[in-house]
Amino acid sequence: MINLIKSAQAWNSSDFESVLKNEVKALGLDHLPLQKGLSSSSVAIDHNLELVVLRIHENDNLVSIKMGAFYTGIIAGCSCSDDPSPTDEVNEHCELDVKINLVNGDASVTLSENTD
Repeated sequence: MINLIKSAQAWNSSDFESVLKNEVKALGLDHLPLQKGLSSSSVAIDHNLELVVLRIHENDNLVSIKMGAFYTGIIAGCSCSDDPSPTDEVNEHCELDVKINLVNGDASVTLSENTD
């Protein structure tokens, strides 16, 4: 389980979206399902990850956020010293479902199954 306590504390403030984006970006590849969201490459890279809030829904003390994630991936070659293929980055996009418990900041980030 991950914790997004700063986002929970910023809920209903004008800073919520920027705090949320910063906290989610800081999770990195270890906690974000970017690898599963690849469609054109084989290895996700998060160094230029950009997030867009698409939808927010609150129910009691749980906030559900759908976010668009724009990032890059690479098509991994054999990594041999004489491999002539360059390691070009490919633009990728996926949607994430973020759920935050407003009481304690406990959160989950999953790959969105539908793109409505």
